[in-house]
Amino acid sequence: MHNFKELKVWQKSIDLAISVYKAIDFLPSDENYGLVSQIKRCAVSISSNIDEGSGRGSAAQFKYFLSISQGSAFELETQLIIARRLELLDDTFATDLIDRTIEIQKMVYALERKLINK
Repeated sequence: MHNFKELKVWQKSIDLAISVYKAIDFLPSDENYGLVSQIKRCAVSISSNIDEGSGRGSAAQFKYFLSISQGSAFELETQLIIARRLELLDDTFATDLIDRTIEIQKMVYALERKLINK
């Protein structure tokens, strides 16, 4: 079992989720049940699956939840790209969120590799 609060990837994913929530305040209200809802769910899912997996009894279970977290990170990246292309988010702001999401994807992948090599 890992202390998820000490994992840099979990800390960064929490920070990203907070930034995403602040960013979507700028999206039109008619997107509340579409893109906004999806963005919120996957942004929160990244850190949630990291902490859920860290509390499981084995490295294999942790790896499984990391793969779900990774999927959520890729989903978030896609949704941010869509929001940017629709000009719902400022290009600079969207690019920053996308770059941070990609950094988390790399960190999750590295943590998965570390668990496999144990």
